[in-house]
Amino acid sequence: MIEEMLETNPDDSFLRYAAALEYRKAGESQRALETLKNLIAHDPDYLGSYYQLGKLLEDSGDADEAMKVYRSGLTIAQKTQDVKTLGELHEAIMLLED
Repeated sequence: MIEEMLETNPDDSFLRYAAALEYRKAGESQRALETLKNLIAHDPDYLGSYYQLGKLLEDSGDADEAMKVYRSGLTIAQKTQDVKTLGELHEAIMLLED
């Protein structure tokens, strides 16, 4: 259903994000990674995508790239003063650094 909606609204960031979460849930991690990377490239202010992409990268064993993604998200969260996302990304970074 999400894919059908994306066909008519391919630039809808929420739909891209929802599709990535569904791909992840279905075990299609690579497709979820690609979807989130594309989302960030087209809408870098869509903050939830940084946390989800970072987690996927961690799960795939790429901790260095996950850290870069988390830090990129932090920069944007600071600019937009999104306190909730700042907290989530700080926590993800702290856990990854341990």
